[in-house]
Amino acid sequence: MENRALRDWMDTVEPYVVPLSDVARSFTDLTGVPVDLSSALFRRAQLAGLERPGRTSANGSCHLLQAADGWTAVNLARPDDLAAVPALLSLLGSPVAETGGLATAVRRVTTAEAAEAAWLIGIAAAVPGSALGGRPAVRIERWGERRVREMAGLRIVDFSALWAGPLCARLLGLAGARVVKVESETRPDGARLGTPAFYRWLHDGHDNMVVDFAPGALDELVAEADIVIEASRPRALRRLGLRAEEFLAARPGRVWVGITGYGRENDRIAFGDDAAVAGGLTGLDPDGDPVFLGDALADPVTGVFAAHAVARSLAAGGGELLCVSMAACAATLAEAHTGVRPPC
Repeated sequence: MENRALRDWMDTVEPYVVPLSDVARSFTDLTGVPVDLSSALFRRAQLAGLERPGRTSANGSCHLLQAADGWTAVNLARPDDLAAVPALLSLLGSPVAETGGLATAVRRVTTAEAAEAAWLIGIAAAVPGSALGGRPAVRIERWGERRVREMAGLRIVDFSALWAGPLCARLLGLAGARVVKVESETRPDGARLGTPAFYRWLHDGHDNMVVDFAPGALDELVAEADIVIEASRPRALRRLGLRAEEFLAARPGRVWVGITGYGRENDRIAFGDDAAVAGGLTGLDPDGDPVFLGDALADPVTGVFAAHAVARSLAAGGGELLCVSMAACAATLAEAHTGVRPPC
């Protein structure tokens, strides 16, 4: 029954994510580790018993709302986002107690105005397809010297949370790397609040450390690492004294993976569902209007892209900062589906 459930989810998106199989096969060629895309993309939905999405995401937090000139995705993924809805309504020029709430307010403005108002107060939002034709899924910067090494035994320090980064770490761990997941004492991984079985699956076999994220507290841990995975704004880690460029320059062959919504140069936050919308990775209803595909699809897609990028970098000697954009990963698949450009 479990495999059938995963297969049913895969059937809904297969025409869109078939190009991802090329990335997965390349990862397997580099590491010897097969990638089960149905599990990678839909195990959370299967374990949590999620329903297939429509105009509301599978997990219920992200909403495709009709604006005056199209559609906008607004993701109320955190308690703080829900608390900020009155402020968002105010920015949109609507009374807080108005019937219809956010949907009514968005209908009066343009897609860009709705998204920009959400971004202003830190809520993830996206205009469908806005990331199409932009940056590559993985942008590579060289900061260190090359040294070719096998994956087996390399030490990964994983500062990421939720899904994309941990999936990247899981795949690299299956290839033989030793993974240490590091969480803040005051801000643990939000995925712990979700389905426990899914969290265990992502982090199976990994060590775990809970640390006070204070300046200097992470120096020794990072000094021992061969690979760092993180999903933070660069300035957040710099405040702690961690700089990708210095890490890569300090020892040949290292790799640093920075996963963000739109690139390290862009401070906008993103989650899997809204990043997929930005990348144009959506379906269409019978009227030709957008609907969500899968479950936070940009998250696992990004995890596979990131793991492949690390394996490819190590095979070439490393020394690289891999800047992985969730919206661009989604856009790469959407563009490949329409024949615009190849997936990798």
